Amino acid sequence: MSACLLVAACGAPSGRDAINDPFEPANRTVHGFNKAVDRSLVAPAARGVGVVPEPVRQGIDNLADTLGLPGDIANNLLQLRLADAGQNTLRLGMNLTFGVAGLFDFSSAIGLAGKPTDFGETLHVWGVGEGPYLELPLAGPSTARDAVGMVVDTVFDPVGRALPVREANAARVIRLISRLGDRNRFSATVDSVLYDSADSYAQARLLYLQNRRFQLARGKAAGGAEGAGDDAFIDPYEDPYAD
Repeated sequence: MSACLLVAACGAPSGRDAINDPFEPANRTVHGFNKAVDRSLVAPAARGVGVVPEPVRQGIDNLADTLGLPGDIANNLLQLRLADAGQNTLRLGMNLTFGVAGLFDFSSAIGLAGKPTDFGETLHVWGVGEGPYLELPLAGPSTARDAVGMVVDTVFDPVGRALPVREANAARVIRLISRLGDRNRFSATVDSVLYDSADSYAQARLLYLQNRRFQLARGKAAGGAEGAGDDAFIDPYEDPYAD
């Protein structure tokens, strides 16, 4: 709770497109580290995942999505978005049964879309401010609020807490492979931002903040720094690190 209060005290930037980056020198150092890790480890691993046959990769993505649904449902409930919680619960049940334990996305096939969310969005719904921009080691672009949300989602992940250690570790590996698949899928755009931009740090920061604000506003124009509508949305990919 003290972490949440700290983020709330940070607040949000004053203008719709304002950037609150008081830690820019440190963030740029972390950005350089992340680029080095991407160049030497992440991008080659992603290319390795890219050679896996498409049906296998799709099955892994479906499993990763199913594994994320319990966390989505918990956050839906904390946000009092009961319709979203119900839809994700129905999606989880259908994919576990008709989708062969989540290997197939049966729900999407019948038009039942997921309602993904996270604890960072829960904090936003509770009125917690965005706080300063941060670039996190390995995790990439974030904000103070989303960093707290990431920690909470990781520590209190329903799947990780419910499964035995070996199965929980297997679930983490599945999610990691899915993320590497995303890095490979969006490699042209990610490489353009990271390696072809005049200032890859500023470009990644802009993309993350505008896309995250658009996501939290759910595509609706709104006032304040976090209320970015269609005009503010940049969509080459959702996250500069394919998060």
